[in-house]
Amino acid sequence: MTHEFKEIIDAFEKAQDSGKAAVLVTVVALDGSSYRRPGVRMLITEDGNMTGAVSGGCVEKEILRRSQSVFMNSQAKLITYDGRYRLGCEGILYILIEPFDPGREQLNLIKEDMGSRKPLKIMTYFLREEGNQEAAGSVICTTAKTFSADQKRIPDSSKSQEVFEQELQPLFRLVLIGAEHDVVILSRMADLCGWQVVVVAPLDDARKPENFPGATTVVNTEASQFDLSLCDEQTAIVLMNHSYVKDLQYLMRLQNSSFAYLGLLGPSRRREQLFQELIEKAPETDPDFLERIHGPAGIDIGAEAASEISVSIIAEILSVVREQTLKPLREKKGRIHSGIKL
Repeated sequence: MTHEFKEIIDAFEKAQDSGKAAVLVTVVALDGSSYRRPGVRMLITEDGNMTGAVSGGCVEKEILRRSQSVFMNSQAKLITYDGRYRLGCEGILYILIEPFDPGREQLNLIKEDMGSRKPLKIMTYFLREEGNQEAAGSVICTTAKTFSADQKRIPDSSKSQEVFEQELQPLFRLVLIGAEHDVVILSRMADLCGWQVVVVAPLDDARKPENFPGATTVVNTEASQFDLSLCDEQTAIVLMNHSYVKDLQYLMRLQNSSFAYLGLLGPSRRREQLFQELIEKAPETDPDFLERIHGPAGIDIGAEAASEISVSIIAEILSVVREQTLKPLREKKGRIHSGIKL
């Protein structure tokens, strides 16, 4: 959900530059099941533009209509939707609509924390009752300061209200090491997932950001100089060099790095050869490092084309990060959503 909040901040900044007021819409509670879970948000500007969505698209127009009173009286309002009758789902959504205007300084603090990959905490106070709520609203906690989502209103946390707390982790990052056509495709698909994509191209085949639609950064380097700070526990890495020597060099470099997922293209026989040579060259290699490598990268969906292989790799990354056992949803018991966020 972090990438969705980033899109909201970017959209608000544009609206602010144009002098347009905005409201923040948050699903704060849910009875039963729904397409999206509490914590999903959207931004609506006074001219009717919407950024984000809180459902599959079936309630947004109604939210837009009911947000007009919030623009008029600058007071938060809670609305509910009974999905059993209106959405074809089995739950009741509790949605808070509130004025959104944290101020320029506070907006910069949000962007600074996101840029430096620090988590953000958002606390939203509300009553589970339909109608205007004078004391309801959100508070945003950055590293430097805690402030209201609307600088003109301060939610009253002392009243007997419910509070929905959410910690937004740093944007999920995908580091693609390689510069061939399949990297271009995977970069585009990962961008659609809201991931921050970094492409690492070799010095002998230097590339630019325009070569990789969807990538936020392109780094031209060799394995020995690869910046390990690009990798952390919110990062997936895929080795896509199509070069045995370069893959081996990167495996040696990545041994002491942090990552959520490390994938390796190529057949199992190639993987075993790489592991054997890695151990010969670096006997101190931790066996746990080898165990964490997913090679061949991806899940078995019969993928052939680069686009299908990209789907396969993204699916495996999601399953690993969210600690899910791969199986058809029709065979899953209980809730569809895992409760683990990116």
